Amino acid sequence: MSGVTNTGVVGYISNPVASFPSNSITIDIFGNSFYRNYEYGAGDDTGVYWNENQPYSSSVLLFMSATIGKSLYGMFSYGNKLRSSRSLDITVKLPTKNGEIDFDFMEDFVAELEAQRLAELEAYLQATGLHDYSLTPTEIEALGKFDSIDWGEYRLGDLFEIKTNPQLDKRNFTFTDVQRFPYFTRTSSSNGIAGYVEHLDDSHLIPKGCLAVGMIGMQFFYMDKDFYAGQFTKRAVPKGFALDRYLALFFTSLLNKFGSVFQSVLVRNFESTFSRQTIKLPTKNDEIDFDFISTFITAIQKLVIKDVVDYADRKIAATRTVIKSHA
Repeated sequence: MSGVTNTGVVGYISNPVASFPSNSITIDIFGNSFYRNYEYGAGDDTGVYWNENQPYSSSVLLFMSATIGKSLYGMFSYGNKLRSSRSLDITVKLPTKNGEIDFDFMEDFVAELEAQRLAELEAYLQATGLHDYSLTPTEIEALGKFDSIDWGEYRLGDLFEIKTNPQLDKRNFTFTDVQRFPYFTRTSSSNGIAGYVEHLDDSHLIPKGCLAVGMIGMQFFYMDKDFYAGQFTKRAVPKGFALDRYLALFFTSLLNKFGSVFQSVLVRNFESTFSRQTIKLPTKNDEIDFDFISTFITAIQKLVIKDVVDYADRKIAATRTVIKSHA
């Protein structure tokens, strides 16, 4: 476990490993902190923290994990790694009452925040129509024939052109709460977007419809808005076809599997390594079947959204019950 992508989880394994208890916190060598509500194994670059004598609630540990992560943000890197022996000496700020840690405040704060986010999720699902997750006949057909479709092998260099972004430091920009122009950086969190900025000029503005990538995390993200970019970033521009968000989801899921391959080469060798890499894509009549890809992704999205909607409905109902009991 290291990094922020997928909360640092590399994958799932079936063979026995030394497991750590649920209801604990992990902190990696970069200072990324996450709460774990399940048993897990961890690598050497991850510290695990729990208290057997005082089992904190999940809400308290969520609060603590967020506070720890915020306190450690930007302090550590490959050249200055956080080791477990050092972490015990690091101090963080927590809410107090009468000179003691205010656990009740943390419980209430997380509960209120969760209720707020669930209300926002419910409103978003309604506004976007995602509450309707019924599969169309075409989507059902796409799911059914996935294992029997034809696949072709393609070089990434034949599908995409790698371009270096016009790059500016964040000091050049005025950041805003209004989502105007994304500012893409080499971070892997928040889809690589460090924030939103006001219009600076057209010469540094990068056209939407590409896959942006940072030269450290080597994770690709779809840019559906014109954007600005920071240092050590590039973009993959499609050749002979246009990306929509469904095609982009398919391609990013494939490209991000090669993150470790791209990280193993120097920045100057990234373009040639990328161009030589091959991927398999669904085909029809010896051509890439873009229609199938889009339909398949919309079907998968609906299946995932169904789980999200069901979860949100259960949590919202439970939250309303709690609110009524305190009324």
